[in-house]
Amino acid sequence: MSGDDAAGLGKLLRRAMDERRAASLHRQRRVVNLEGGTTVEHEGRRYVNFSSNDYLGLRTHPDVLSAAARAVAEHGAGSGASALITGFSPLHASSEAALAQWKGTEAAVLLPSGYQANHAVVQTITAGAEAAGGRVRFLLDKLVHASLIDAVRASGAPMRVFPHNGIDKLARLLDEADADEIQIVVTESIFSMDGDGADLRALPELKRRRPFVLVVDEAHGSGVYGKDGAGYAAECGVTRVVDVFIVTLSKALGSIGGAVCASTDVADALVNFGRAYIFSTSVPPMVPAALQAALDVLRREPQRQERVRALSRHVRQTLSASGLALPQGDSPIIPIILGSEDAAMSEASRLMELGMLAVPIRPPTVPRGGSRLRITLSSEHSDEQVKMFLDAMTKVST
Repeated sequence: MSGDDAAGLGKLLRRAMDERRAASLHRQRRVVNLEGGTTVEHEGRRYVNFSSNDYLGLRTHPDVLSAAARAVAEHGAGSGASALITGFSPLHASSEAALAQWKGTEAAVLLPSGYQANHAVVQTITAGAEAAGGRVRFLLDKLVHASLIDAVRASGAPMRVFPHNGIDKLARLLDEADADEIQIVVTESIFSMDGDGADLRALPELKRRRPFVLVVDEAHGSGVYGKDGAGYAAECGVTRVVDVFIVTLSKALGSIGGAVCASTDVADALVNFGRAYIFSTSVPPMVPAALQAALDVLRREPQRQERVRALSRHVRQTLSASGLALPQGDSPIIPIILGSEDAAMSEASRLMELGMLAVPIRPPTVPRGGSRLRITLSSEHSDEQVKMFLDAMTKVST
């Protein structure tokens, strides 16, 4: 960095990184060779991967791979433009229609990532309401994903945070709201760090009593829950109560990108007000092709969904019996709370010595004192690999 270290910026950044290292908060990438199934190779050694979001093994499913390869061969590696220019092909259109049908909505819009999808939704709500002379306020579950918090903060709209799954507090916030202010309730369906579910079944009656717009991030619920993997809201029977779904294609669906599933009014508004969508190059044709193949696999192979949830129940029951406190449920995300950053780093290192990759999660991703191993399961994990992990946890916790 030239110019006296760019007027001291380099020196400041090095100091900031030194402080993060001293606090066991420094993050760095590791080069891993992704392999088929549930293993990765790092520095010449193979590890069982317990940190991936590939919950159903669709990342390497032959039908998904062949659909993506055909799309690349026929349409090229990229889309060439934003969707509003020339980046919206028949593949994009047909996959959006398939997504909407799958989620039980009128329309869907594809975006390059789940992060951008969340920003586009918030931008659409705030800018659209402002353009029409309306006012909105966001009510967020305390544990919603950072991208939702970032999006609401960036919008400048008023917001309140209610305790995790705090339906009583949410009801009070709704009751106290100004009559002319539209309330936007935002939650995840399956929470990304704790792996527990939102209390979605409590929302229909609450919404009937005090109407609000319900936005549900189904990043970790889609694929794993509901008929044909339609999501946790579908499993809870509350699909019609949800106004906007956000879906991530990079988790159970095995590819990359995000999507917003909602009414035709919301989809049309997003194309006009969602800056994260308007000013982004469209996802390449291989993404919608892989998506449609993944949706077909979900319909044909429900055993993938059944297996990952059965593995989750088995792991939770075994670890709970050994004295670990775990959230209830059967999602593929199992948090093992260790408290300090040093403890999380140490336990992750010990698991690596035993041949398993479980990346430690530390602040600011989780609150201070909440550092953990975030164990994620896949339908492709073998019984032997799961037993290996459970045996190792006995050693790690002693």
